[in-house]
Amino acid sequence: MAPRKEVFEGVEWRIRVVADGSTEALVPATELARKAWLGIKGLISGFALKVRMFVKKAWDVGTNDPRKVIHCIKVGLALTIVSLFYFMRPLYDGVGGNAMWAVMTVVVVFEPTVGKSIYFQLLQNMVVFPENLNIYLITGATLYKCFNRVLGTFLAGLLAVGVHWVASQSGERVEPFVVGASVFLLASAATFSRLIPSVKSRFDYGALIFILTFSFVAVSGYRVDKLFELAHHRISTIIIGSSLCILVIMLVVPIWSGQELHSLIVRNMDKLADSLDGCVTLYFNQSGEGTNSKEEATDNKLQGYKCVLCSKASEESMANFGRWEPSHGQFNFRHPWKQYLKIGASMRSCAYCIEALDSCIKSENQAAKLIKQHLGSGCLKLSSSSSNVIRELAETVKTMKKKSSTTDLLAEEMKSAVQGLQNDLKTIPHLLNPSAIPGNKTLETACSEATTPTVTLMELVPVVTLASILIEISGRIEALVDAVEELAKLAEFGINDDKSKHSKMTDKTASDAKQQTEGTMKALQMV
Repeated sequence: MAPRKEVFEGVEWRIRVVADGSTEALVPATELARKAWLGIKGLISGFALKVRMFVKKAWDVGTNDPRKVIHCIKVGLALTIVSLFYFMRPLYDGVGGNAMWAVMTVVVVFEPTVGKSIYFQLLQNMVVFPENLNIYLITGATLYKCFNRVLGTFLAGLLAVGVHWVASQSGERVEPFVVGASVFLLASAATFSRLIPSVKSRFDYGALIFILTFSFVAVSGYRVDKLFELAHHRISTIIIGSSLCILVIMLVVPIWSGQELHSLIVRNMDKLADSLDGCVTLYFNQSGEGTNSKEEATDNKLQGYKCVLCSKASEESMANFGRWEPSHGQFNFRHPWKQYLKIGASMRSCAYCIEALDSCIKSENQAAKLIKQHLGSGCLKLSSSSSNVIRELAETVKTMKKKSSTTDLLAEEMKSAVQGLQNDLKTIPHLLNPSAIPGNKTLETACSEATTPTVTLMELVPVVTLASILIEISGRIEALVDAVEELAKLAEFGINDDKSKHSKMTDKTASDAKQQTEGTMKALQMV
């Protein structure tokens, strides 16, 4: 057999004939090395790509919320300062070589365990509402942990020394039983106190530190001669670490819990108003002719009520931490933070109704066009006036000024819209059967005797349900108005006597009302 040549990417292949007549391809040694190099190169490229993506994600996290970067800088600064107790001999000798307790205090106090439960509750909304995940970065959380750590350590050390003295006076045989009984009783009592809601909300961390410190000092005192010195060094180093944490957290770009709670309530009010407008407008404008950008904008508004529903845990934590903070800005030390929780509860009651409205939009049962057009104007007017009231309340809380006459005017407009919608609901039987008297026949009877285009009862249910929910929302908004008025009274909001600001607010409300009116007319035309 004549020798043959094959060409592959410039490499010459030779075929040799074996004695039995078969052929065998000769693979050059350079081809194996080339494949190995390509494999290694692919691994390096893949690793470099993953590193690049990780750096990009880390950069996005920092740019989206610079407060997280500031928090990391605070931790590094506090650890650097407390490390001086190791680097400087006079400070190291002063704490008896127990400077590690100060370092551990800084690490534990800044560790974000306070917000982990809230983090998991809000994880599903992290993309839409990332601001709710900053619970553990606020100043109040650090003050809470520092105070509880110092208090728990001090009480535990004091009691441990006292128990040690009583046990030592009881004799060597009785001493272990006295120490063991004290550990059992005090640890059980402290653990039970953590189950009491009022104690758990304010001193849960302190009770945990009390159990750890008392058990450590009391048990170790049985074998350690200088127990008082051990307790003294532990308490002093923890006080030093906690003091450094407080100074750093309050002097380096402080993030106040009260301000965060105040801003969260205002944002939730705006989102609640946008969701209410978006739901009703979308229901009466389901023509399928909207652009993708408009549909995305409407969907974003509809998602706002979910933020209100998921904010209960963050509101409670911020209100709890706010009680530990000193006076700052417009907030006094005894600011009525609990009233913000009542406002949040009122908003969530409205958000549950908006969730029901969202279900009406997604319902498979389509409402009759005749009834939809008949109730459309009243529903859109009521949703517009209701959202205007919520926005005005948000402006009241934001500026910390007592409500103006605009709020009362919008509230009366909402009540008038409710009355108009109720009248429209009463005229539905007459609309279906003009010869029927609405007061003498039920809605089901009117549907069965209708002489105008036939409308079944199932076609009436969706739009009538939506109208009923809107009326219910208006009643719950009145409760929200009362809660905001109570906050203004307790927090002693300023008098809204600035005519220029009042004029701007009125113009803004009028502009919003004009835009909503245009949306209402457009929705009615689409129906």
